[in-house]
Amino acid sequence: MNKEEIKALLEGIKNNRINVEEALEKLEDLPFKDLGFAKIDNHREIRVGYPEVIYCEGKTVDQVRDIVKFMLTKNNNILGTRASEEMYNAVKEICSEAEYNKLGRTITIKKKEQTLTESYIAIVAAGTSDLPVVEEAYETAKILGNRVEKIVDVGVAGIHRLFSRLDVIIGAKAVIVIAGMEGALASVIGGLVDKPVIAVPTSVGYGASFGGVAALLSMLNSCASGVSVVNIDNGFGAAYNASIINKL
Repeated sequence: MNKEEIKALLEGIKNNRINVEEALEKLEDLPFKDLGFAKIDNHREIRVGYPEVIYCEGKTVDQVRDIVKFMLTKNNNILGTRASEEMYNAVKEICSEAEYNKLGRTITIKKKEQTLTESYIAIVAAGTSDLPVVEEAYETAKILGNRVEKIVDVGVAGIHRLFSRLDVIIGAKAVIVIAGMEGALASVIGGLVDKPVIAVPTSVGYGASFGGVAALLSMLNSCASGVSVVNIDNGFGAAYNASIINKL
């Protein structure tokens, strides 16, 4: 439940549209539901504005399905990240509305209609190899209620490609920059825009990239002001932060 739903519930009691027993039934799973192997944080949307997200990697197929099964009772939109196709198939059996982004490895279920923001988030990627992280960020930003523009394969090896889409990037309220190799794209964009830049290093690159550590260090050492950095391949974290910024 979110704050508006809690407020509506309390007003319903006050105006005798809802009796106390019905209200208690709606509130009985607050602040969390213990499933034995997981404690679902039903209080999270009230505290931070967004419901809990399922990080699927490391969980079993049955665990993911059972978590989704309970979350469906709350009629919230649901996002699962790092999900396998097997996990998606299990979720699809209990919820026909579930959608799977194979490249981004996300499961999304939309139970609530959302009005997307007027302002938008730009997701900018250096190369096609970065697309799995792009898609995770894209699905996250969308289900959190944001308009999103994707600009891909505009890395510094062909900087003219970036300039052809610069107007779209400058128009965004927050910019997510995703790059592997040496991670230079974040510094370039940081020096061109007056919006917050959230840099995502990816694990793309040859041996000396050290699985994304080289890009991470480059982004952390960026001389461009206004660049912040999330963890390697963490498209979800970047999009979550960008969503908070976009809705300020």
